Amino acid sequence: MRFSKILLAPFLALGLAATAQAQETNKLVTILTAPEPQTQLMAMVLTMNAIAAGAEAEMLLCGPAGDIALQDAPETATAGQPPRDASPQGLMQVMMANQGLKVQVCAIYLPGRGEDVSVLIEGVTAAAPDAMGAAIVAPGTTVMSF
Repeated sequence: MRFSKILLAPFLALGLAATAQAQETNKLVTILTAPEPQTQLMAMVLTMNAIAAGAEAEMLLCGPAGDIALQDAPETATAGQPPRDASPQGLMQVMMANQGLKVQVCAIYLPGRGEDVSVLIEGVTAAAPDAMGAAIVAPGTTVMSF
């Protein structure tokens, strides 16, 4: 009996480790730089569906995509698109409010515009490069870039 316990111990340990790993939340970092509204909206749609599938997500908006986070966003960020008349900014705000999506603009986005965080919609912040770098390389993280 003792011999079988010794043989089974490593397998039980592996099984427990696999169970703990399987229960760990998948993480998603969506990096969006594309200027095209259709690409921006698709990034939002895929992020939303990843959250619905159980991922813990955050989003980094850089370059032209940073404009999505502006209070005075361009029409490309706010105009509804087919097939469901959703906009990149609108869907992003829904995910922020209902699913806890953390949204940040690149650290150089606002200084590049000569502005500060007061121009951003509520809940969006400027990213800290060290924290974002750590999030990108964290174990169990998928990075999706558009």
